[in-house]
Amino acid sequence: MTSSRRITALATAAGVLFPLIPLSAAAAAPTVTVPADDVVACAPVLAAGSLDEAFAAAAEVTAVPEDLLKAVSYLESRWDQHAGQVSADGGYGVFNLAGGEGLAHARGDGLPLSAINDKSGPTREGTAELTRAAALTGLDEETLRTDARANVCGGAALLASYRAQSVRDGAATEPADVAAAAGAKSVATTPDDLSTWEDAVSRMSDIEGFAAGVWKTLRDGAGTTTPADGAVILTANPDVVVPKTAGTSDPEADCPDDLGCEWLPAPYAKGSPDLPENTGDYGNHDQADRTGAGGPSIDYILIHDTETAYQPSVNLVQDPTYLAWNYTLRSSDGHVANHLDPADVGWHAGNWFMNMHSIGLEHEGWAGTGGWYTEAMYRSSAALVRHLAAEHDIPLDRAHIVGHDQVPGILPGYTKNVHWDPGPYWDWDHYFELLGAPIGGDLEATTDVAPGDVVEVRTGYAENPNVVTGCEEASPTSGDCVEGAGTNFRYLYQEPAEDAALAKDPGWKPDGADGSTYASDVSARVQSGHKLVVDRVEGDWLGVWWAGSLVWLHNPADRPVVVPSTAQTVTVAGDAPAPVFGRAYPEAAAYEAFPDVPVQEVTPIEYTVGVGQTYAVADDHVAADYYRATTFDGSGPGDRTVVRGDDVYYQVWLAHRLVYVNAADVELHDPVVADVTRPSTRGKAKVGRVLTAEVGTYLPDDVDVVSYRWLRDGEPVRWAIGPRYLVTGRDRGTDLTVEVKVAADGYTPASYTSDPVSVPRR
Repeated sequence: MTSSRRITALATAAGVLFPLIPLSAAAAAPTVTVPADDVVACAPVLAAGSLDEAFAAAAEVTAVPEDLLKAVSYLESRWDQHAGQVSADGGYGVFNLAGGEGLAHARGDGLPLSAINDKSGPTREGTAELTRAAALTGLDEETLRTDARANVCGGAALLASYRAQSVRDGAATEPADVAAAAGAKSVATTPDDLSTWEDAVSRMSDIEGFAAGVWKTLRDGAGTTTPADGAVILTANPDVVVPKTAGTSDPEADCPDDLGCEWLPAPYAKGSPDLPENTGDYGNHDQADRTGAGGPSIDYILIHDTETAYQPSVNLVQDPTYLAWNYTLRSSDGHVANHLDPADVGWHAGNWFMNMHSIGLEHEGWAGTGGWYTEAMYRSSAALVRHLAAEHDIPLDRAHIVGHDQVPGILPGYTKNVHWDPGPYWDWDHYFELLGAPIGGDLEATTDVAPGDVVEVRTGYAENPNVVTGCEEASPTSGDCVEGAGTNFRYLYQEPAEDAALAKDPGWKPDGADGSTYASDVSARVQSGHKLVVDRVEGDWLGVWWAGSLVWLHNPADRPVVVPSTAQTVTVAGDAPAPVFGRAYPEAAAYEAFPDVPVQEVTPIEYTVGVGQTYAVADDHVAADYYRATTFDGSGPGDRTVVRGDDVYYQVWLAHRLVYVNAADVELHDPVVADVTRPSTRGKAKVGRVLTAEVGTYLPDDVDVVSYRWLRDGEPVRWAIGPRYLVTGRDRGTDLTVEVKVAADGYTPASYTSDPVSVPRR
């Protein structure tokens, strides 16, 4: 589908630009003369030593404020060129400039570009952004697509032309000082108020409130390091006032009012009008009472991608013979369509238990397209998820905001067929920053890891490229995998070496084959937000439990990928492996009160918790239940009934996909107080001086100190059990440390020891 901002009228002739001074310029600005050439002089931009310098050069040659260029580009791409790959909405480069074959890709209808208006509504007279940028800069479209600096110059030229058009249209303030001479190509301007740019910025995107997003970025600042072009920094400006956006969501839609959601209902209909009301042939979802006291609870938000364009997706969700999800999000502008009342159950997860308990969001895009889910869509999705999580009391963590690739199969042999979207290029780190719940919180990544520790993986994204293969084959129309593209995972290995075989996953590959780099193969991929239990440490390799085996995660000192964490853990209760389940159904006895509801067998899937293995718990009280829905009018035996059992399940971080274990089959262990920074000592280690113990910092952060113990060469010093220690003659030539024991409610106490300080012999 083509966004209306993607085909834009050529508002000014090529080269007729009205450059503007930067926002920081003095009020009495000098006249700026427009070059007589027909194009913007991009040479200084192309010659810039870094992308950050390219923005400065583009501001100089177009007189668009540098910070404004950075803020607009950040919302379009987060300053990532994506190796010239097309975005899900048909754009290229750091300004996501649309045009060429990208428009056909965005439509996803297989038609040639000549047929574009046949699929996108009434014919528009206009020019694609790439074509227009080429006219304004004299650069060819291929260069604008593939060269980040050229793309910056093209985006700046477009924004300058939109500003000029805004002035002529009366949508922005007329420049303050226009040369009197007829035909003169000089304009003086004093944009001392950001509002004079609002209309021009709005023309860069279709998204309602895009300008407000740019202003918010200007206010808050941003910074990132791109794979190819280094660091780009936008300094925060707290004086910027963010424009208010009107509340425009459809009253029927369950959305934040200012998100502009539309209500596009999925049908609830019989397969044929002449079928009886109690037919089992109906679609495309089930009616329920999930928001009331009687229905199953909503516990998860499930992130999908569409694997096609927006319009075919919403066509499908409106087909009563297909299946329904709750929301579809459009890539070009982040537009949200709501299809289901949250009380009802969509058919989107491929796992009935997950359908019962989740809300599904389909994002326009392809799982194999390297990193090109758009910022507009990320932001709309995050705003929607924040709203839904608050409404339904869903934790904002990676155990409850999950990808379709984390959904398990329901029976042995099913897991290998579960979808793998949104794939390796969905930026979980950035997404959770937008949710206001960053992965790992504000903790620094660490190499200070010991056996028994629980760690949370935080991979980064742009700085975390991995080899991925077979993108086009695994996700048709994704294109080839992009070398150097950011990814959301780290590979796990069977031995502590990067040339070792990748980890195995008996669910994804029941034949016992090794994991691979193929785009859809999640066997050996641990994603950001996943928690692992460390069993052993060898250099900068962590041995962790994964899918029934000990595997190895590389945690290099120059860029560690784990942060300290804490969690309950499980081990097997006896001397046999514990079964693992893909759904948490109730025990058979629970159905006795509902004789019309057939007992649902609780069948283990391909994994087990082995003897001696330890896994982190993601949720310690998953209620066992089953919602029966088999007929259109709900009149079937036991229909629209929730069967609740007494069994308790734990959701466990066992492999790439989330799984459940029955509490009766495992032992649950309280989380251990974890150190973020270890104890230390303050003061000089000299005879007659006093050392003071610094407690350190911990998870949770509200710990109590149980005890202090001072040690000399590793041996306890008698009676030295307070926070201060007087160094005596006996300590000459020895190393002193302090051991601090800390505790917190609901946690197992733990002791941590400071680094040693040496007492001189004399």
